[in-house]
Formats: sequence, structure tokens, C-alpha cells
Amino acid sequence: MSDTDKLLDYTIPQLLRWRVGQTPQRPALREKDFGIWNTYTWEDYYDHVRKTALGLKELGIGKEDTIAIISDNIPELVFIAIGAHSVGAMSAGIYQTSMPHEIAQILQYLKVSAVFCDNQEQVDKVLDVRDQIPRVKKVIFEDPRGMREYMSDDWFIDIRELYKMGGAVHDKEPDLFESLVDHGHPDDPCHLCLTSGTTGLPKGTMMTHRNYINMGVQITKVDPLESTDEYVSFLPFAWIGEQMNSFGVAMATGITINFPESVETAMSDLKEIGPHFMFGAPRIYETIRSEIWLKIDQSYWLNKKFYNYFMDIGLKAAKYRMTGEAMPLGLKALSWLGTQMVFRPLVNQIGLLRLRRAYTGGAALGPELFTFYQAIGVNLKQIYGQTEITGIAYMHRDGDVRPETVGKPLPGTDCKISEEGEILSRSASVSPGYYDLPEKSEELLEGGWLHSGDAGFIDEHGHLVVIDRLSDVMHNNKGEMFSPMFLENALKFSPYIKEAVIYGNKEDFVACLINIDPIVVGKWAEDRGISYTTYMDLSGKPEVADLMMEQVIDVNSRAEKEHFKIKRFALLYKLLDVDDGELTKTGKIRRKFVQERYQNLYDSLYNESIHEKDVEASFQYQDGQSTTVKTNIKFYTVKGI
Repeated sequence: MSDTDKLLDYTIPQLLRWRVGQTPQRPALREKDFGIWNTYTWEDYYDHVRKTALGLKELGIGKEDTIAIISDNIPELVFIAIGAHSVGAMSAGIYQTSMPHEIAQILQYLKVSAVFCDNQEQVDKVLDVRDQIPRVKKVIFEDPRGMREYMSDDWFIDIRELYKMGGAVHDKEPDLFESLVDHGHPDDPCHLCLTSGTTGLPKGTMMTHRNYINMGVQITKVDPLESTDEYVSFLPFAWIGEQMNSFGVAMATGITINFPESVETAMSDLKEIGPHFMFGAPRIYETIRSEIWLKIDQSYWLNKKFYNYFMDIGLKAAKYRMTGEAMPLGLKALSWLGTQMVFRPLVNQIGLLRLRRAYTGGAALGPELFTFYQAIGVNLKQIYGQTEITGIAYMHRDGDVRPETVGKPLPGTDCKISEEGEILSRSASVSPGYYDLPEKSEELLEGGWLHSGDAGFIDEHGHLVVIDRLSDVMHNNKGEMFSPMFLENALKFSPYIKEAVIYGNKEDFVACLINIDPIVVGKWAEDRGISYTTYMDLSGKPEVADLMMEQVIDVNSRAEKEHFKIKRFALLYKLLDVDDGELTKTGKIRRKFVQERYQNLYDSLYNESIHEKDVEASFQYQDGQSTTVKTNIKFYTVKGI
């Protein structure tokens, strides 16, 4: 057994204690507050978890209890979570963007006993549904601003008061916390991670200590990290993608987690830290790519010439780097020159100069985007997994990055493809099942394998290729199969397209709805003297329609088969939005919901005699209010398809 494999015998609190014994004064956490980075050593970290745990115990929180966390990423979030784990309770993350009724449903389903909120905004959401959540004993808050009126109600408690309570318990019983930590077992469920909820109410996936630590140990066998490495925590904690780093990777390696000052400053704070590794959903990398293109577009003509020339060089060089093949000397020299003159300064501007590896997961990323990042010197690699296998089960290796695949299994992970073409996996990171949903758990783990719900195959290089969700794979009326996700990603590689929804199941041809990127297309319109007022107005411009026609024709020109080509499209009058239920909290399309919501547009796409249509557009705002406006939608047909 290797030294790192021994870590699998610990719980998260036990591993935290072990870290304190190894490097007590090394930075574990950093938080930016009022422009200053404040540091918590591993010893500080453990001290805060101890005070939190004993305070929770004093409140009556223990085994069989669950504490929900609704918060931006701050150190107190992990103090609460690991404090709960220390007393045998479970933590559960809820997205900060959740509406009060969604929060009530989740708190009821997970039988939550206490809630931690970072500020008044989140506290007020819980307060709105107080009568629906009688199990909740306490609401703990971190930011006292605006909370003075609530302090006469003992339902609320300041986290600083919780620390005092925990400190007092420790003074009376100095051995109690260590005893509680010792009682934990690696296979105890410690966190309930919500699934993305593409088909309804999210399910609470029971995650064990071993699940998280095993994932952290195995990924670092492939891509080792140094204990001095930096990570910036900007993904929502409710998503498995953040938990696997905060609980798994950080504990397994001893890296430092940096918390931005706010969601709004996350990317600028990232530039200050200069992380050594980064994990993000495809949307993040698409946004960064758009920012790069905007910077180039706004640059001098000579800079554009240099960029375009060296981008061609970079794309050629990237193919050698990704496959690990020896690069011709001439290309190697030009690639080095392009890196020094163009790409290194560019990457430095976006804060990724120290980055050794970047990962993306949660949804597929188009092959072109991988190659783009590799061309500018960012070692972007695909990972694949799901909440139920702690986020990562497959990943690319350095020198073996094949953009059309998601890489090979992590050490200790078995993979096979079922007769129906479903991807099945098995490892120590697989969840024991869903909370309070025994039938769903049996389906998930039937035959001792995790059933992903995704269709895929293993290629000749041993890489896993994910086609699409089994439920999303489409067949035209001739029975020919195609993947809507593949076509959507091909469209989204265009800097002008933010989102796309592909249709065509049991139809004569493929059609789609397109969301333009308001920033990039807006700049494009301004450069051409095209005035507009709103997103709806911009998306209705005929010049923008012509631009989108060019993007669709380009995708069609690269389609491998005729039935992959897009024949009809329309530009949606609004961005698909989480608040409207069109996207999950992690940015995935709720395909069935979107089709039902825009059924009138879908019907018109498949009636080639319709070229335009008046529709009523409904908008839902974060405060729960909605509005309806009338607009005209045009439908476009690609010639020759």
C-alpha cells in the first residue's frame, strides 16, 4: 500500500487532524476580505472546525442530523461542513441562486435540522418558508449586517456565538472533540450532494468520507500536486465539482484553497492568486475564450496579424503536444516564438500563467475548444464522471489528450459498456445511493456497477467516448442516430453563439434554437454601426441572422454525415436561464422542459412554410416576479440541405 493509499482509512476530520500533525503552520485556506487576503493555517483550520463541531453538538446536532449550507464560498462553509462530519452529522449544499420554494422542498426532502447561510439574502429565503420546515432547529449566519432585528429570535444564531459555545465546551471537556473524531468511519455518509435535476427535483446523493478521499488520492496519482500549490474556490459548493476539491483533493494533497472576495470578483481574484490547477464547467472556459477574442478584436491591426499567424502555428503544435509526438524542429521554434510574443502575455492577463493543468467537466466541451486552449499554452483536459462517482472517474493524461474523448479511467476504476451502450463504472468513489430513495438507489447500482445513464464506447486507444445521455440520443425518421450534444457543442465553438438547442428526433431534418452571445455579438454590431437596445432587439436584427447563418453553414460543412446537418434555425429572443427552469444550476439544458416551453417555436421550425411568427415572451426575475412582452420570431432555412 502506498503512502497516499493509507489516507483512505481516514475520515475527513481525521485526515484534517493528520494534516495538522504534518504541516501545522502551512497555509490551508485564504480568504479575501475588504481587499486583503487573510490566511488560516492547518492548525487554525482544525481549531475552527473543533469550535464549530462542539457548538453544533451543544445545539443538539449529531448523528442522524443534516445541516444545509446556502452560501458563497467562504472558509466558514468548510468549518460548518467538517464540523458537522465531526459529530456524525451530514452536510448538504444548496445553490445560492435557489428560490425560497426550491429551498423548502430540498430542506423537507433531506430532513434538515439546521441551516447555515452566509448573509441576510439567504437567511430571508429560509425565513420566507419557515412554516414549511418545522424540522429546522437553527439558522446559523456568518455576516451580521442586516441581522439585528432577527437577534431577538432564538431561531437564529451568529456563527461567532457558535464558536464561543464550542470553545466553552472544549474548556470543560478537552478530550471530547478528539473522541468524537475518533468515532468516525471512512464509509459513513458525510455529505448529501444534490444531482443536477435535469428531469425534476434533485436527488440527494449520499457521499462517504472514503468517496471524497479516494477521488483526491487517485486523481493525484495521475496528475501530482505539491502541497505548496494554489487553488481558487469559485465553483458553487453545492456542485460536486467544488466538493471534490475542498474535501478530496485539498485533504489528500495539502494544497491551499483560496476563497474570492465575492462571486463578482472571482475572476479578478483568480488573477491575483495565479492558481496551479483549475477546474471549471465548460461555460467558464467558453466565457474566457470569448474574453480573449474580444481582447484581440479590440487590439491594433498588427497585434491581430501576429495573433492570427501564431494561432495557426499554435493549433498545429497543439496536436503534437496533445498526442505526445515529437514536434518538428521548425514548428517547435515558431511555437516557442509565438508563446513568448503573443500567448504568454495573453495567458498572464487572464491569470493562468502558473497553471500546469486545467480541467473541465459537468458537460461535454467541443474538441475545437480543447485545441484552442492547448494552442495558447493552457493544458486543458477533459474529465468525466457524475455526482454519484464523486465527480471524476475518467480523465486525459498529459501527452495523451484526445479532444473527442474523456480519457482513461482513474487508477482503481473499472469501466464496461452494457449491451444497451450505457457506460458502467465501479470504484471506491461510487456513492452508496440516494438519500431516502431505495428504489432509485437499486436502479443506480444494479449488478454492483454504477449506471451512468450515458451512452458511450471505448475506442482503440482505451479512451472513453461519451456520445450523449441515453435519453437524449436522437434518431431521425429514417432511424439514423445523431447526438444533439455533439452538434450543440460544434455550434457553441463559435464565439457568437452562447447556447444552442438541437431538435430532430423522429423528424425529417435537424433544426435548432440559438442563443447569441450578447457580449461578442454586441461588440460585433457596434463595430458595424448597428444600433440596438435589448438582447431581444439585437437577436432580431437581420444582420445578426446572416452572421448566424454563416456559423450554421460552417458547422454543416464539417458534418461527417448528411443527417447531422442543420436545416432550419431560429434565434431565441432571450437567454436560456436557470431562474426560468431552462437550465440546471450547473448550466445543463433541461431539454424536455425547453421543448415544452417553446413548443410553438418547435412546431414552426418543422413547418417550412412558416418564415416568421408573433409570440409572447415570458421572463422570470430572481425576486419571483414575471413579465410578458410580444415579439416577432423569424425562421431561417439553410439552402442545399
